[in-house]
Amino acid sequence: MRSSWAGATMPGCSCVTESVHRLVPAARLTKWLVSGPPFLFLLLFFVMPSVIMVLASFRYPGEFGGLAPLAATDPGVLQGVTLETYQFFFSDPIYGQVFVKSIFMALSTTLICLTMAYPLALLIARSPKKSRDLMVLLVILPFASNFLIRVYAWMIVLGPQSALSQMVNGFLQWFGIAPVHLLFSPFAVLIAMVYVHLPFMVLPLYTNLEKHDPSLLDAAQDLGANAWQRFWRVTFPLSLPGIFSGSALVFIPVLGMFAIPDILGGTGDMLIGNLIKEQFLGTRDWPFGSTLSIMLTIAVLLIAWFTARVAGHRGSYA
Repeated sequence: MRSSWAGATMPGCSCVTESVHRLVPAARLTKWLVSGPPFLFLLLFFVMPSVIMVLASFRYPGEFGGLAPLAATDPGVLQGVTLETYQFFFSDPIYGQVFVKSIFMALSTTLICLTMAYPLALLIARSPKKSRDLMVLLVILPFASNFLIRVYAWMIVLGPQSALSQMVNGFLQWFGIAPVHLLFSPFAVLIAMVYVHLPFMVLPLYTNLEKHDPSLLDAAQDLGANAWQRFWRVTFPLSLPGIFSGSALVFIPVLGMFAIPDILGGTGDMLIGNLIKEQFLGTRDWPFGSTLSIMLTIAVLLIAWFTARVAGHRGSYA
């Protein structure tokens, strides 16, 4: 009885096995089609440039810029490879000061963007659907214009003859303070940084806040929590993923930004991005520019790792 049942079911089992064998190559092909393009993109535009920067940082600068050619005078001995750029970087404290100034500027921009973006994102998330779409459109509307045009517009807004400068200096005169120059100053750089990167903080926060379940706030209110307690104990902890995402989207680009300090900053407002740009396009010291790029990449990766650790611990405690 058992043998006849087994014999009856064996043909069906073989058909299923054949179908599974046919599906395995198709699943692998689909996996490669989905993951292949992003992998190639990262390989071509992140891994390979990083490898080139690492190799270039161990070279000597060329006589007229670029990289000095490699030479093999003795068999197995390669000339033209050095650690001089790294020794120069760690021996001069001015480069550490530029890094600290850049990190401080990135942190300041991120905190100001977070302070301004959170109420706006919360307002959009709790608005009716018909007005919510319009608000999101207004947030992303600056992306429709050119980046440099938006930055150059701040030269007019912050210029010495602008209404804003005259109003600020007129207010300072009431207190006997000398007039100040808003343009070509750290203030101008910070204002433009916040203006350019504010949408990158609003959108992740809005995406996160929109998904919150309103019944959680109702339950907290039923338990006696006031509006302030409902925000800090319900809304804010749930919005931490959006905060971390928005902070990363603002902090990392600001840390390497060079266009805004070049246009709106003064002679003393050089950030690490400007220094790297000057090494490649100004002095044409490619090895030292590569070293600075590697140091910046390491700093970004360390900050991202630290942020991920903090977010992981915060999530485990919650």
